[in-house]
Order: sequence, then structure tokens, then C-alpha cells
Amino acid sequence: MTNATNTHIPSTERVYQAVQELRAADQIATRETVAALTGLKLSIVDDRLGALVDNGRLKRLIRGVYELVEVYPAPRIISKTILPNRYVKYDIGDDVITLTPTEDRALASLMHGTATEVVETAFETLITPMLAEIEAGLKVIRQAVRAAQDGVSKDGVTTV
Repeated sequence: MTNATNTHIPSTERVYQAVQELRAADQIATRETVAALTGLKLSIVDDRLGALVDNGRLKRLIRGVYELVEVYPAPRIISKTILPNRYVKYDIGDDVITLTPTEDRALASLMHGTATEVVETAFETLITPMLAEIEAGLKVIRQAVRAAQDGVSKDGVTTV
């Protein structure tokens, strides 16, 4: 991006385009790299980066480091129909895909990883607080057992 070719483009768009270019090049978008790409002063870059974060086009990863916010189109309606001959039709929006039973099983196998990831994430979200609570309870029980053991002498007589 050069100043001569971008003087008619608003500074916010210049900053956004610079972040897009950096991402396309697998580079980190810092305020300094954006300023170098756009030729804008750091104060302007900081202001425009902040505005882009505020309107949801960028996210701040850590102070001074920015990333594009992924924007996806609205989800399409998806349906699966198993036909009497065991062929399978997937309707995805306006597209229709017809698969043989073997192809459907292959697709299901590919989708299994995604489904497993979703289930594991949900499981971790639910189980982590429970495990912390169980761990805290075990700690109390261990302390009580130690206290009880300290109160009993080696010959089995309780000391007071």
C-alpha cells in the first residue's frame, strides 16, 4: 500500500486492508506493521484500529496485536433424506448432493471428528467445575483422615 494510491481511501479502510494483507501473508498485525504498510501516523492507526475493534471488524488479541473477525454468511437450511434405494440426498440451501451409501458412510466418518470435538468441548465445560469441587472435597477428607490418624497412637490408644 502506498500513500499515493490510497489517499482517496478512508483511513479506516486503509487500516482494515492492511490487516487483511498481513493476514494473507501470515504476518502478525501490530500497530507498527499497519502504520508501516499504510504510511499513516501511529496515532491515526491506533484510533482506526480502536474503531475497527469497536464495530466488530477486528479483535484485539493482546495489547497492540489485532486479528480479523471471521464473518460468515447466514447458515443455510440443511436436511438429509435416506431414499428407499439407500441413496442419500443432502439438501444444503439450494444445492442438492446425492450420495451412495458408501459415500455417505465416508462423509459420516469425516464428520465424526467435528462432532467429537463439539461433544468434548461441552463435556469439559460441564465436568471441569465438578472435578474442582470433588478435588476440594477430597482435600478436606484427607485432612480429616490425617487429623484422625494423628490423634491415635501407634498402640491404638487415642490421645487427647
